[in-house]
Amino acid sequence: MVSCDVAVVGAGPAGAAAAIVLARAGLDVVVVDKARFPRDKCCGDGLTTGALRRLDDLGLRPADVASWQVVRHCVIRSPSGRTVRLGLEHGPGQWAAVARRIDLDAALLDVARAAGAKVHDGHALTGAAIVPGGQCLRLEVAGLGDVVCRYAIGADGMWSPLRKAVGADSDEVGYLGEWHAFRQYFTDVGPAAASEFWVWFDPDLLPGYAWSFPLPGGRANVGYGLQRSAGPALGRRMKQLWPELLARRHIAEVLGPNARPEAPHKAWPIPARVDRAVLAACGGRVLFVGDAARATDVLTGEGIGQALESAQLAAEAVVAAGALRPWLAQASYEREVERGLAADH
Repeated sequence: MVSCDVAVVGAGPAGAAAAIVLARAGLDVVVVDKARFPRDKCCGDGLTTGALRRLDDLGLRPADVASWQVVRHCVIRSPSGRTVRLGLEHGPGQWAAVARRIDLDAALLDVARAAGAKVHDGHALTGAAIVPGGQCLRLEVAGLGDVVCRYAIGADGMWSPLRKAVGADSDEVGYLGEWHAFRQYFTDVGPAAASEFWVWFDPDLLPGYAWSFPLPGGRANVGYGLQRSAGPALGRRMKQLWPELLARRHIAEVLGPNARPEAPHKAWPIPARVDRAVLAACGGRVLFVGDAARATDVLTGEGIGQALESAQLAAEAVVAAGALRPWLAQASYEREVERGLAADH
């Protein structure tokens, strides 16, 4: 049996951020994840100013992320075909960047380890329950056995196993998210795609958009996202549209004549309803963050900044409430989410 103050389920950006805040506050923190890191994660890989500031506050060093690419300009093409180039240089510092999730997530998890969190990757959650008396939780973790804790933070994605284990997903049967996204890595892209953010608001994609985000070595993350309005068949239609989208002149010119895919395309759902999500369970002993809290931005599909913010809010609520006041942790976390993420949503 393993015992700790807080167990964090999920070791992506939300889980790592929560673990860092909690461990630095002096709490005994255990992190579990079914995957072994480094591992790939479907994402656009773009980092906004908000995400960068939070990563900086957590102590992440860009030099520790192999694929870190600073971006100085963003080019936006409107539905009418008008193109505008926007500068992303406002004094010292970085205002936008791109980093592959396989590198970013592993580096942030190393920061959590350095802060004192005990990380057990490759160990999946298989069950959870309140211990009789209600003062702690018992998590069942493959390969570890029971993990007994005062709090658990669910940072385990849109289909959170922790949410299911504690019965907090009863109203979400068949939930597929508000958006669906599609991406593929390309290499040998042209100079425009190799150095700038590109966002295309083609009429048939609205309110979605297509993107090309630069990575080191003449590579780019290229993809698009659509609002989910017609059920599960959306993903199949997106796959059929993909080659035609890449062939559109204004996109092909940016990618360049030598651009070629370096890996198969991948797709993923995007949950974006933090204003309606269940954020806590078990009387406040369990708090959900990141995709498990449906915290993705409803307009842009950005999820990393929101994952970091929700995780920090949850961790701070736990620290302030202490071991014996889970109701206060829940109330504080829900209040701060309502004031910030939900209001922004």
